[in-house]
Amino acid sequence: MELTMAADELKTVLNRLRRAQGQIAGVIKMIEEGRDCEEVVTQLAAASRALDRAGFAIIATGLQHCLTDVDPAAPEDRDRMRARLEKLFLSLA
Repeated sequence: MELTMAADELKTVLNRLRRAQGQIAGVIKMIEEGRDCEEVVTQLAAASRALDRAGFAIIATGLQHCLTDVDPAAPEDRDRMRARLEKLFLSLA
């Protein structure tokens, strides 16, 4: 399954991933500096949410594109694609 996204969707996902990247770098620095555990966990949770949101956006786009590309006359292809996308979705849950 190829990832195809509109420019605005791609920009949103990339922004979320960059935000998560910055938050993870911040968590690493906080740990190296011996910062408070609660602060570290808060930042780690924020990074996790940013990654989850990016993943959900990618999967939602995949659902939209993949399910419309499946031949309606071939329900087994639709079921197979749905199972693959469901597995991806659940991997983020």
